[in-house]
This record gives sequence, structure tokens and C-alpha cells, in this order.
Amino acid sequence: MTAPLRVEDLQSDRKRTGRERRVRVVVFTTAAVSLLISVLIVGSLLGEAWSFISELVSAGDLGELWADGWFPRRNQFGISTLLVGSLVVSAIAMMVAIPVGLAAAIYLSEYADRRVRKVLKPILEVLAGIPSVVLGFFAFQFISPELLQRFFDGTPQNNLAAAGIGVGILTIPLVASVSEDAMRAVPMSLREASYGLGARKYTTCIKVVIPAALSGLVAAMIIAVSRAIGETMVVAIAAGGSGGALFSYDPLEPGTTMTAAMISQAGGTDAVAGQGPSFQSLFFVGLLLFVITLSMNTVADRFVRRFREIY
Repeated sequence: MTAPLRVEDLQSDRKRTGRERRVRVVVFTTAAVSLLISVLIVGSLLGEAWSFISELVSAGDLGELWADGWFPRRNQFGISTLLVGSLVVSAIAMMVAIPVGLAAAIYLSEYADRRVRKVLKPILEVLAGIPSVVLGFFAFQFISPELLQRFFDGTPQNNLAAAGIGVGILTIPLVASVSEDAMRAVPMSLREASYGLGARKYTTCIKVVIPAALSGLVAAMIIAVSRAIGETMVVAIAAGGSGGALFSYDPLEPGTTMTAAMISQAGGTDAVAGQGPSFQSLFFVGLLLFVITLSMNTVADRFVRRFREIY
């Protein structure tokens, strides 16, 4: 006959309880530290950006934010030049990355067998391991002279189109990997039901699999856009505009983006810090970039939550 249970028997071991408590404290501390670092980064951006705006207002130079170019060492802070350059590069990059990456994802998910997938997917992801500076030189030395200058006479060696194509090549593995994961998450029962109704593989892929994985595909595209906007070295090398750039919509002309302008201006920081508001302009551009990427990620998260299909 078994002895009756006592309250002490239901209590957990003290050593185990103490270990769990210590683990909880360590995990909470690391999470709090990461949150604190994020708050400090945003706070530093806000503080220096406010100093930049205040200095422009006190000097009566606030109109320089709408100048026809970005030349911070001349106190010309045409922010529209950076915004347009970033949008042009990102648009060209998405024109390259989304079709190629999505096609690769469709093939790997729907057409390739297991052995082919094991070989092709690592090869595709090798592109993600190529340093961006290498792709920058590739865009400068090959894409611009061998592709763009052959089809468009008078195109300078440095241009936004070459930078956009380079960033697009860099972004292909991201689009392909995330899109393939989203498509492979679609249950096989949906495909089998489509085949049972007489649909071909192509029809099943276009009308069943892609709509079912739409939230993941859109999330992949928005992540890719954020990656393209945040790319630095490819644009800094291939687009030109290292010392500044004039406002232009033409992708075949030199230009600069927010990230490239920051790295260019930060070169020789000791000299920059003594030249009026030019140093604080780095933080202003960084804050603007942070707001743009945060907004895009928020929109992507809401879209995924609203249209995600749970099977």
C-alpha cells in the first residue's frame, strides 16, 4: 500500500528551483541590455539630429534641407537627393532580385527534386556570403562598362543603375531563401487537391501555392527592400557621389544614397566634427533611415499578421 502524498512531496527540488531562478535572471538581464542598447542608439540619433536642426534654424539655413544637392561640407543638405538616390537604387535592385529570387524559390520548392535542391540551395546562398565590397567592385568594373555603357552611350563609369544591379544581385539569396521557406510551408494536401481536380503543376503553383504563401512572399520582398535601402559599400563604390551629388532622377547619372552619404561624410571624422552642422547631419540621415526601415518592418508585420494563413 502506497503512502499518502504530502505537501512536501509536491514541492520541487530547491536546487532545481534555484537554477531555474538564476537562468530566468540571466535571460531577463540579456533582454534588458539589448533593449537598453536600442534605446541608447535611438536617443543618440535623436539628440544629434535635434542639434543639427537647431543649428540650421539658428543660422537661418533651414532651407538648405531642400537644396539641389547633397554637399554637407558646403552646408548644402539637400535631403531629397539622398531620398531619391535611395529609392532609385532600391527600385532597380528589386527589379533584379524579386523576379530572379522568386523564380529560384519556385523551382527549388515545386520543381527540383531532393538531390538537386541539396546542391542548388547552398550554391545560391553562396551569394549571400560574398562581401558587399566585392560586388561593389564587380558593379564598377563589369556591370557599368560591359553592360550599361554598351547599351547607353555617354553613361559615366559611376552611376546609380550599376549600383542598383549590384545591390539586386546581393539581395537575390535573401528573396529566394525566405520565399522558398514560405512556399514549402504550404501543406502538400493543397497541392494534392489541386492535382486531383486536374490542374497542372504550373497552375497549381500560380493559383494555389503562391496565394497560400502570399504573406511570406510579401514579407520577403519588404525585407529585401529594407536590405537594399541599408546597403552601403556597393553604392559607395559603384554610384559615385563620394563627396556629394546633385539632385537627379536619372539612374544613368552618378548619385548617392543615405548610407553612402553617411560613410562618405564620416571619413575623416576629426575634420568633419569641426565643420559646423556637417557632423550632426550624419545623425539626422541615420535617424531618417531608421524611421524608414522601422516603418517598412511595421507595415510588413501588420500585413503578415492580417493575411497569414495557418494550416
